[in-house]
Amino acid sequence: QVQLVESGGGLVQAGGSLRLSCLASGRSFNSYAMGWFRQAPGKERDLIAAINWSGSRSYYADSVKGRFTISRDGAKNAVYLQMNSLKPEDTAVYYCAAHQSRNSNTYSQGWRYDYWGQGTQVTVSS
Repeated sequence: QVQLVESGGGLVQAGGSLRLSCLASGRSFNSYAMGWFRQAPGKERDLIAAINWSGSRSYYADSVKGRFTISRDGAKNAVYLQMNSLKPEDTAVYYCAAHQSRNSNTYSQGWRYDYWGQGTQVTVSS
C-alpha cells in the first residue's frame, strides 16, 4: 500500500502559478502510476494529469493541456503538479492518487486509481 499527502494549495490570482506536491510513503513508489484529480463544488472528480511508473509518459486533460505539468521524483517518492496561467475555473480541491501498475497503457484511466490523498484546496480569484 501507499499513503499520499498533498501540499501546495492556496489562493492565487488569475494568471498566477502554483506547484502542488504529493509525498508518498510505503513501498515500491516506482511501481505506481500517479495522477492528479480535481473536484469543483457540485461536479465530479476528474483526472487532469497522470504520469506512468517510469515518468516516460504523461497525460493531460484538454482543460489543462499546455498550462499544467506533471512530474515525479523517484528518489523523493514525490509527484508534482506545476500549474501556470491559472484561471478561476481551475478552482477545486486537488487530489493526488496512485495506481499500482507498470502497464503504461492504463495510467491515464482514472477509474483505476485506488489510493488517494486528503486533497488540497486551490482557489483562483478573478
